[in-house]
This record gives sequence, structure tokens and C-alpha cells, in this order.
Amino acid sequence: MRILIAEDDQVLADGLLRSLRNAGAAVDHVASGSEADAALMTNNEFDLLILDLGLPKLHGLEVLKRLRARGSTLPVLILTAADSVEERVKGLDYGADDYMAKPFSLQELEARVRALTRRGMGGATSQIKHGPLIYDQAGRVATIDGKMVELSARELGLLEVLLQRAGRLVSKDQLVERLCEWGEEVSNNAIEVYIHRLRKKIEKGPIRIATVRGLGYCLEKIPG
Repeated sequence: MRILIAEDDQVLADGLLRSLRNAGAAVDHVASGSEADAALMTNNEFDLLILDLGLPKLHGLEVLKRLRARGSTLPVLILTAADSVEERVKGLDYGADDYMAKPFSLQELEARVRALTRRGMGGATSQIKHGPLIYDQAGRVATIDGKMVELSARELGLLEVLLQRAGRLVSKDQLVERLCEWGEEVSNNAIEVYIHRLRKKIEKGPIRIATVRGLGYCLEKIPG
């Protein structure tokens, strides 16, 4: 799950980043409306936008208006000041999916994020099937033959990339880049360790992660 946070209050943004990354999401942060608009125009991989309405350079409502004018259905959670009922109503009229008034509990925000991403993925597309393995992108849960597989946030991140590119080579650099979205540096050697752990947990029956020497890894396609 990839989230864009557009929030100019650095303290609040840091809290959101920490909380959502701990919950297993990949999170990008921008501090102005113009940066948010640019990021949304150049990247269509986001699953959710958390948008503060009182942004500098371009008001949050304008960011939202432009996003919807481009035909995007990206779920949007707006953050507003406690007393700005009018802004909240405008935000919902312009196509926001939900709102939270500041100050709010991070726990409640996480619950709303989960609900919005589930809705945004529309149930059907949130599951990736690979033989006996089913990965639920919204809930970030992997099962094999109906039994849940215990995976860390990083192992889930790697599995998600490999599943999305099943049958194709994924370079170590691509995997490093994906894990670095969680805000911590990851070395190529660490990737080998995570892949080793992932193999032990998911290589059952036809499921196999192949090593392409010196290049990267490939989740082998399962015929049929």
C-alpha cells in the first residue's frame, strides 16, 4: 500500500509517517499544494492521498479539484482544522472520501486509512493469487492453502513486488528501492537475508523464488 501525505506541519507529518510506516505502508511526504499536485500528476501508484486543506502554494481544495478533474478516483482523506465546517463540506463536495478534524487520534486515522484503501481497491483487485498463495493487498495478509503466513513488513514488501512482477526479473536495486520507501536504508546484502527468510516461509508446492545470478530474483510463473 502506497500513501501520499500532503501536510505542511512537520511535527504532524512525522507522526503520520512513523505511524503509517509501522503499519506496513510505503509513504511519501510533500509539504506544499504545488508539490502534491506535481506528485499526483507524475505518479499513479498511490493507493491513498492524505491531504491537509491549509497547504501553502496551492490550497488543498484546489489540489483535490485538479485531481478529480483529471478523472482520478484515488481515495482522499482530508485533514481540516477543528472549526472549519465549511471547508469540510466543500472538501466532500469536491470529491474527498472522508475527513478528520485536528487534533485526531493516530489510531483512528489508521482505521480510516484501512477502510479507504479497502474501498479504493474494490475488493476484487486487492487480491493477488499465485497458485496456492493468496495475497490481500489491502489487509497485507498472505495465506497458503488458506493458512496465514507470518511475514514481517519487509518480507511483505518484497513479496508484493515479486507477485506484481511474477515471471519477470526483479533486480536487487528495485527491491532496495521498494524497502527504502519505508524510510530506512537497506543494503543489497540485507535483501539476500530477507529473500532467504521469505523462501523458507512461502516455498511450498509450486511456489518458487529463483535467483538470477548477479541480477536479482524472479517469482516463477505457475502454469495454468
